[in-house]
Amino acid sequence: MWIYGRNPVLEAARETRPLRVLVARGVEKKFLKKLHEEGINYELVPRIEIDQLVKSTHHQGIAAEIADVALSDGLEPLRLAKKHGEEPLLLLLDGVTDPRNYGAIIRSAEALGAHGVISEARRSAPLSAVAVKTSAGAAYHLPLAQVTNLPRYIEEIKKQGVWVYGLAGEADTQLTQADFDRPLALVIGSEGAGLRRLVRQRCDQILAINMRGKTSSLNAAVAAGIALHWAAAARRG
Repeated sequence: MWIYGRNPVLEAARETRPLRVLVARGVEKKFLKKLHEEGINYELVPRIEIDQLVKSTHHQGIAAEIADVALSDGLEPLRLAKKHGEEPLLLLLDGVTDPRNYGAIIRSAEALGAHGVISEARRSAPLSAVAVKTSAGAAYHLPLAQVTNLPRYIEEIKKQGVWVYGLAGEADTQLTQADFDRPLALVIGSEGAGLRRLVRQRCDQILAINMRGKTSSLNAAVAAGIALHWAAAARRG
């Protein structure tokens, strides 16, 4: 896959050796020096070549071809939590199909201490170049899994002691009222349909994010960030 933008390329290069790096002619020498310091080999090409390759002019003069980010199995987040001696904190996505939302959610999950992001392969955005770029490098630092059947996966992790909280705007219980001091998975639904019936039925509790304004719903990535931040803060006391 091809990714572009200075921070995404630099972060990717630190995690995996790019197959090819293209830099637009005319890029400032300070940035070229940075590439040398990072040990990144590159080719100087006309800017229009990168424009056409990534189908965007917002690439900041650099693009890199990288191997696909490897997906983990669904239980890797639990193993990671155990390795760190922490209570699991997982983020489950039910029907989040926008790759930019997916990437932004991955970024928030990694930054806020989640142990993995799990989605359903048939009803989710793929781990594409757009998602990897939007994650700003977080996709390389966090287990990402796409399971065959999300309701069945929820049943599996519940057998291992994980509590599952779904988020829905119409819920009677507020996010701030829940107990987060336990092995936990938060489920974010699609912006249009919300949580599917089978997913909702398997949640231990349905929570709403406290809303004070006239807006009735939040972007899925924003909702995920708020829920993760609250869970992390509640655990810290």
